[in-house]
Amino acid sequence: MPSVDSAPVPTLIGSVQRALRLLEAVGAHGDGAPAKQLAREAGLPLPTTYHLLRTLTHEGYLRRESGVFVLGAAAGRLAGGGLAQKRRSMILDSLAHFRDAVGAPVYFAVYRDGEIEVVGVSDSPGAPAVEEWADFRQTGHAHAIGQCLLGQLDEKARRDYYDRHPVHAVTPYTVRDMQALEARINSLERMQPVIERQEYALGTVCAAIPITAGDAAATMAISLPLHQQDRLLYAVDRLRSEVGALLSTLSFSISI
Repeated sequence: MPSVDSAPVPTLIGSVQRALRLLEAVGAHGDGAPAKQLAREAGLPLPTTYHLLRTLTHEGYLRRESGVFVLGAAAGRLAGGGLAQKRRSMILDSLAHFRDAVGAPVYFAVYRDGEIEVVGVSDSPGAPAVEEWADFRQTGHAHAIGQCLLGQLDEKARRDYYDRHPVHAVTPYTVRDMQALEARINSLERMQPVIERQEYALGTVCAAIPITAGDAAATMAISLPLHQQDRLLYAVDRLRSEVGALLSTLSFSISI
């Protein structure tokens, strides 16, 4: 009978190991390094190093500049993908904190490249999020998230959005036309929450607050069933205080 210690050794691909060691060696030099130095630091024969450098450069993982090798765009995308995933995880963790604090589903959205983008949602079985039955990007006029984001844009940017996504009735309570929507937006005070009742989803009330996310328009929002609308103002005030407290202590950083 084989012993417990005799577990099979995983098959390792030597060329991949060597390429990774070489990438690590290049990454240790912000200003780049020549092939001979990289071969020495990676512990590789010089001919092998030259072969790997040519391959990695061809694939975009390295660039050759003035006789030295530096990391290329493809390597940057690999690092950026992991960073983006980490940022998204941080956002979702923060949304879960806000959800528990206010006792309602919490949404985070931004206006990016001319469109409304819901970056994250946190809800629970007892307080589910609003179902996206009509495309959020095309119905910004009908929900608190969209109205809050549109209110942070200048008139030209809003007109561009309306040209691509005309105001129309989503429910019997939806704002009736662009002029009425513009009047509502222009009446909002700075940093005032935006509240809508059944304009996007029947039986649901929502509120959204503008937040700071670099140079982009961004918002956090909550939703409640219509029969709980008396909780809405308290819940949005609680959300605003929770977000403000975390931002002021720099323990919450929104990355988009």
